[in-house]
Amino acid sequence: MNRRALAFAGASAAAVGAAAAWWFTDSAPYPYAQRRLLDLPLPFLTNRRLDALLAIRPGERVLEIGPGTGLQALHVAGQLGDDGRLDIIDIQDQMLDHVMSRARAAGITTITAAKADARELPFPDATFDAAYLVTVLGEIPNQAAVVRELRRVLKPAGRLVVGEFLDRHYVPIVDLLGYGNEAGLELSGRLGPPLAYFARLRPDRSPA
Repeated sequence: MNRRALAFAGASAAAVGAAAAWWFTDSAPYPYAQRRLLDLPLPFLTNRRLDALLAIRPGERVLEIGPGTGLQALHVAGQLGDDGRLDIIDIQDQMLDHVMSRARAAGITTITAAKADARELPFPDATFDAAYLVTVLGEIPNQAAVVRELRRVLKPAGRLVVGEFLDRHYVPIVDLLGYGNEAGLELSGRLGPPLAYFARLRPDRSPA
């Protein structure tokens, strides 16, 4: 077996191991004591795929629900420029403190943290250009209410990106589309297989 094949095999084994660890240790909300697992990239849910659907532009205001240890937050904030802003919310102060500590260490000053419930977002209507959450939606009771709130705080031309992976709180794409339809959002893009997907939803602009 050549070096490239060995490297591929090693990466595949690591991805499978991360997926197995995620399945057997997953709980809601994800405990801070197990935060190291949140830094393990999940198969298919890469920052590159997130970028492709989120399409960040400098100067935008973006919202992340449940940032964990900042795997996506630090990456997204780095694309917003000096005039942009990333708001992160979580119900665990420890997670928010962890992300903000990492941001300071990296010299990132465009992240703002707030402890809040995603079912009652502390923001006015039409605040955000974009919002995203990765393997978080299914951890929150009443996912339909979360999607409605996200629709409320999105600007009319905003976009919402949801990442889901097959764990104990997995939200099938058909359920997500149902929540989106109820909230006035429609599918505008999708990447990945059904069990590890990113989906982008936008406000429905069809005639009333």
